Amino acid sequence: MKSTINSAKKSKRGRPPVESEAVNVRMAVDALQNIDDWRRKQDDLPGRPEAIRRLVEIGLKTKGK
Repeated sequence: MKSTINSAKKSKRGRPPVESEAVNVRMAVDALQNIDDWRRKQDDLPGRPEAIRRLVEIGLKTKGK
């Protein structure tokens, strides 16, 4: 008896592939609270991962100044 599952390629679910690498970090509760406070002040209310990405970018841009 043949399987009724279609062997044709199905579109994958989830985020499309991007050139990136996952980084897992453990942060103090106080640091996370500061990040959450900062992100809530943003007009578009980014999620915590996006807020961290933005803050890293800000930090890297101002590092040399």
